[in-house]
Amino acid sequence: MVIDLDDFLIFDELKRQIPVIWETTRVRTKRGYHFYFSDSTIDGNGLKSTNNFLNLKIELRYNGRYNVAPPSTVAGFSYNFEVPLSKMLAFPKTILKRLEKREGDQTINTRHNFKNSLGLPKYNTRGATCIDQIIERRLKVGERNNGLLVLYNLLLQNRNTEGHSEKIVNLVNDSLRKSLSEKELKNIFKKTYILGCSTVREKLPFINCNNCEHVFRGGKLAKKNIIIQNLNKLNKLTPSEQRIILFLGSYFKGENPSITELSKKVGMNFSTAKKAIEGLKNKGIIQ
Repeated sequence: MVIDLDDFLIFDELKRQIPVIWETTRVRTKRGYHFYFSDSTIDGNGLKSTNNFLNLKIELRYNGRYNVAPPSTVAGFSYNFEVPLSKMLAFPKTILKRLEKREGDQTINTRHNFKNSLGLPKYNTRGATCIDQIIERRLKVGERNNGLLVLYNLLLQNRNTEGHSEKIVNLVNDSLRKSLSEKELKNIFKKTYILGCSTVREKLPFINCNNCEHVFRGGKLAKKNIIIQNLNKLNKLTPSEQRIILFLGSYFKGENPSITELSKKVGMNFSTAKKAIEGLKNKGIIQ
């Protein structure tokens, strides 16, 4: 494992907390030092990487994150050992116990912690409970990329700035037992998407929409739902038109899917779906 120190102003505090820091394997970097430790004291107890090691805003790279090591040369700078690998010390047990205790004391409901950390306003401005569900869930290895991608885009859709949304995603990532690397996070922030409810549910099967304001049953949008608005007309529609209406009002709540997407979800061929949609338009039910 490697502690990456870029800010020399933090070194005195780091040495106070880890007195042996200057004795273990050390590599000079372009901006500071890499301090190497053996994980022989960990005994398989999932210590995780973090961007805020010991609350000092420095990075601990371990268990999935990569590190540039000697004799690499990057942008003309050569990485060299100042203290050799043979001098590598075991990760201090005292620090390990502190980290384990802190993780054990963490509340599952991290939303309150994020508000304290960032002075968050009411970020969930449109009542989308999926935001809270992603934040409060301990995302598993197979859920991390999609979970953080969806979270970032939902935050943007709910009128948060890019910087503010990135801070929240970074905090969620740091809270995970096995967090994404900086490179993986940068890929998430590269491109934005407009995500409908159906896409969110497909990417994240754990999302429960029952208490969301977007759900027509008992939600604030009930009166605007296409099924509710046309209950008295349903028996006058063709079976294909009825199926289209039901999917537009449940699976695609408030969304405007393409004919291709709609036909696939409904289980209809394209021409049948297109004819049903044209029929609904002629009857003034959809635009």
